[in-house]
Amino acid sequence: MDDLFPARIQEVSPGSPAERAGVRAGDSLLSVAGRPVPDILAYRYLLSGGPTELVVEPQGGGPPLRFAVGWEDPGLEFGDVLFDGIHKCANKCDFCYVHQMPRGFRKSLYLMDDDYRLSFLYGSFVTLTNLAEEDIQRILRERLSPLYVSVHAADAESRRDLMKYWRLKVKDPAATDILQMLDRLASIDLYTQIVLVPGRNDGEVLEATLDQLAARPNVLAVACVPVGLTDHRRNLPQVRPFDRAAAADVLRRVEPYRQRMLRERGTHFVFPSDELYLLAGQPLPPAEDYEDFAMLENGVGMVRDFLCPLPRLPERVSPRRVLVATGTLFAPLLEEALKPLRAIRGLELELRPAVNRAFGSSTTVAGLLTGRCLLAAVEPGEADLLLIPPSTLRYGTELFLDGLSLDDLSTQLAMEVRPGGRSLAELAAAILGGRAAGTPQFGFSAHARKEAGGTVRL
Repeated sequence: MDDLFPARIQEVSPGSPAERAGVRAGDSLLSVAGRPVPDILAYRYLLSGGPTELVVEPQGGGPPLRFAVGWEDPGLEFGDVLFDGIHKCANKCDFCYVHQMPRGFRKSLYLMDDDYRLSFLYGSFVTLTNLAEEDIQRILRERLSPLYVSVHAADAESRRDLMKYWRLKVKDPAATDILQMLDRLASIDLYTQIVLVPGRNDGEVLEATLDQLAARPNVLAVACVPVGLTDHRRNLPQVRPFDRAAAADVLRRVEPYRQRMLRERGTHFVFPSDELYLLAGQPLPPAEDYEDFAMLENGVGMVRDFLCPLPRLPERVSPRRVLVATGTLFAPLLEEALKPLRAIRGLELELRPAVNRAFGSSTTVAGLLTGRCLLAAVEPGEADLLLIPPSTLRYGTELFLDGLSLDDLSTQLAMEVRPGGRSLAELAAAILGGRAAGTPQFGFSAHARKEAGGTVRL
């Protein structure tokens, strides 16, 4: 059989059809219904057709194991969701964060993925420029909806100028026509984003892009996010960062679309990131304006979601000094939000904005702070407890982007270090002496979907 994608089996459920057939952990799935299985989505789709046969290759060699299943679960668990490898990006965007990464981080952070399967599974944004016809047909056939799509600009020339895909080999040149692609995927719900680069795709180009997206019913929402720049742009085109005036101009231009689409569709449709409001010095919209917070991990509504009402606070606690670390962008808002806790007797509370020494001072969001950034911002022994943003930790672990752990920080700073919680109420609980209610043991954000922190804006 051609194009086999052996899928390593991590676990076999006791009493399952697979176990009865002699399948063991470490074996590899070769096919379902006579077809190769490139990923977990194809596995589930092929099983959904009813009774079928699975073929498994034993780890130690020997003849393949064949067994049939009806509608029951075969009982296989896999170590990864992609069996044929990740689909890589076919672009060379001027604003790509991977191209601006400092050296020395874990290898996975330098991988330029652009895989529509991960978009469906985890909500990561993809450009669609690397799709072949068979990919498009599969998306439609298996109803992989919703997808999260980076549009950036509807105008073909502006998009090519930003993404540089004309220099690279793509599977299908037609895939670079984003408007045609959106129309071909008319039956698929799409959440889209525009990474805004001053002077390139803001202003009138932004308005033209919003016109095109608003005309397509399958486009459910548009996130507008300012370009993120680091101090490690080597041999890259010059890109101007957003300032207060540029951010305010974006908000001024998108507001008419928000009001019009609210009347016509019942949704604000265009959702500027929190970063734009903070840069422009404008108040955040109320919580109801974010509707279902569908693009929270893209920095849209994270601050509003965090700033929930405080619980009833005690008048006194046992004496303790607590430091709360955050990024420099969010610090002024958090300083104001923490004021009620400063009235508690026995509590010495200080907010500590940390300059990003890994990516550079222009990177102001909390989610991209590393362990070394926090070490530079805090003196050993200067507090009883240091609370850090949960978004600084790799999904499901106690590790920062630079590989340092919570234990490393605690040891080097001679104090307890733990995540502060996903909301103001959880942060207050952690400040007052207990683990924040609802905070996972490893302190990662419950909203995080990606391993890397690049999509966590605040």
